Amino acid sequence: MLGERDFTRFFVGYTTSLVGSSMAPVAVAFAVLDGGGGGTDLGWVMAARILPVVLVLLAGGVSADRFGSRRLMLGSDLLRGLVQALFAGLLAVGRAPVWAMVALVAVWGIGMRRKELVADANTLLGLSRSLSAVVGPAAAGLVTAARGPAAVLVFDAVTYGVGAFALARLRLPERAAADGGESVLRELRAGWSEFASRPWLWITTAQTGLFNLLVWAPFLVLGPLTAQRDLGGARAWGLVMGLYGAGAVSGGLLMLGRVPARPLAVAPVAALGWALPSGALAAGASLAWVGAGALVAGIGSAVCGTLYSTTTQRWVPVELLGRLTSFGVLGSFALGPLGLAAAGPLAGRFGTGAVLLVGSVWQLVSGAVVLGLPAVRNRRWEDGPEN
Repeated sequence: MLGERDFTRFFVGYTTSLVGSSMAPVAVAFAVLDGGGGGTDLGWVMAARILPVVLVLLAGGVSADRFGSRRLMLGSDLLRGLVQALFAGLLAVGRAPVWAMVALVAVWGIGMRRKELVADANTLLGLSRSLSAVVGPAAAGLVTAARGPAAVLVFDAVTYGVGAFALARLRLPERAAADGGESVLRELRAGWSEFASRPWLWITTAQTGLFNLLVWAPFLVLGPLTAQRDLGGARAWGLVMGLYGAGAVSGGLLMLGRVPARPLAVAPVAALGWALPSGALAAGASLAWVGAGALVAGIGSAVCGTLYSTTTQRWVPVELLGRLTSFGVLGSFALGPLGLAAAGPLAGRFGTGAVLLVGSVWQLVSGAVVLGLPAVRNRRWEDGPEN
């Protein structure tokens, strides 16, 4: 694939942009915490990143089915690069108020609406995401500790510029315009009907949505808070997230050339690993144990994500893929902002450990329940036509 000029341009731009994207969350988290914010403030900032994605996702899916993703991705990179540059400037001149961080991160989130949904089936791009998840957080932790979060955000803005330049240089065949006679609302209704008719799709979407509410969101908010208080600050949290990325690389390599006969029976088993890092944080474990749990969770996430994306692309007709993917990601992330916003207040009332422990236990229980459903467990790889 790297011998293809257009793919090479896309790959280089995509990977460069991903490195910056994977650094930004660490920098933003410690910009809030080092500026005097607490778990509630961090939760609001994190929620502001995800909420715009949810709000514009369905329109993005229809647009992708009609026009393709290139224009949306180009606009995404330009918008996010501008926002990160403004964010860095705000931090450079003084401590940014939480409301300003919320506003900027919300605009940044709008630019994410299709960026992370492109070419999920491509192994090279999957490994690029995983490698970026190793390098980015670890580097962000070091740079944030040494130079402050503004330096990380400046670098992130530059990487978006590189990504936009690479996209602009692609020479792709013109895509035939879709029939404009069908309204967006009608297309969405048709897409929803197709989505609801596939139990395996909405069951796995519901499981992922509750995972993001109860496991991932508290981990994103309470993890940095715990790291700052007990584990050593930005460097420690960057290491934890870097180990998560290393696990994702390992999981991606593990899946190369492998498709189990019942992929959706394997995916929830792999995702059980997410009980470990949340459980380690809840137990007040050392950095080594938290990092080891994150490593296992990364392996499971890569295996689970690869199986979900490849089965979706195999079993969903290509003309519906954008809309059904949008419904899937909408269901997966719709509760995420609520979890992010609620994690801090809940930790203040019940304790950080209790909130994280609920997520750890939930991951084990939900995996067992989903694995017991025939619509998921018995679905075979050869059941659907290839796209």
